[in-house]
Amino acid sequence: MAYMADTAAPSLMPAAFIGHGNPMNALERNRYTEAWRTLGESLPKPRAILVVSAHWYINATAVTTMRAPRTIHDFYGFPRELFEVEYPAPGMPELYEEVSDAVHPTWCGEDKDSWGIDHGTWSVLTHVFPDADIPVVQLSINADKGLDYHLDLGQKLNALRADGVLVLGSGNVVHNLGGMNWGLAEEGYDWAHRFNESAKELMADDPTNIPTLDAHSDYRHAVPTPDHFLPLLYLAGMADQSGRGAEVLVDGYTYGSLSMTAFTLDLDCPAPDGDVAAGEPATPDSPPDGSNI
Repeated sequence: MAYMADTAAPSLMPAAFIGHGNPMNALERNRYTEAWRTLGESLPKPRAILVVSAHWYINATAVTTMRAPRTIHDFYGFPRELFEVEYPAPGMPELYEEVSDAVHPTWCGEDKDSWGIDHGTWSVLTHVFPDADIPVVQLSINADKGLDYHLDLGQKLNALRADGVLVLGSGNVVHNLGGMNWGLAEEGYDWAHRFNESAKELMADDPTNIPTLDAHSDYRHAVPTPDHFLPLLYLAGMADQSGRGAEVLVDGYTYGSLSMTAFTLDLDCPAPDGDVAAGEPATPDSPPDGSNI
């Protein structure tokens, strides 16, 4: 299938995938967070935001349905000021029915009190929508399902965009905590570059084949666990359903083994300020392989 780069109808809400990286990005100003701010300034105001975050990775497909979701600080070893961040966006319990109808016959449960807004969500939305005045709902990643299941859900969730819902994936195309080197603040290993470039090519030209990356020679290094990669499948599904390729919002690498690539779908978004450096990310006291970033 040939994918077009044209814009969607004005009534169709864009969609995005954000490489969120270090939770400290919530507090920092760098070229990634500036791109996220540019994204928020370019978007029409959504009726609600549905986030597929790498950090709600459970054995079920579920939607948060609380009126006032709590801000979850699901990490350790970081500065106190990061634990003091609150993102007091309201929830939207009624969105559950819309999600459930969209993904039918796939079963989707309600989460009324166990989750909330995790750092994969609020570290990004703090920049995209700093006023926290748009309802935020999270969709869990079902750890029991394969790549095609998540692509299929993305295809089905595409229908929500016609009703003003911003569907946002948050993870990292390349995410290998065990391979992190804190000294490589703005660099990526060769295998990280190869895998990330292959993902970018498919997202632009053939997003329905993103699941085939599990056969890539660098997959086991780039995706040692699927949690951060799977949110990309949701944008790929929406891109496939729309017949348009995704565009890169910002690109880069950090710690050698993380890519910070972000994609948008159906959005004419200006390039972020090129004068803002990636910055020197803060280093937590805890070991990288246990930092849950």
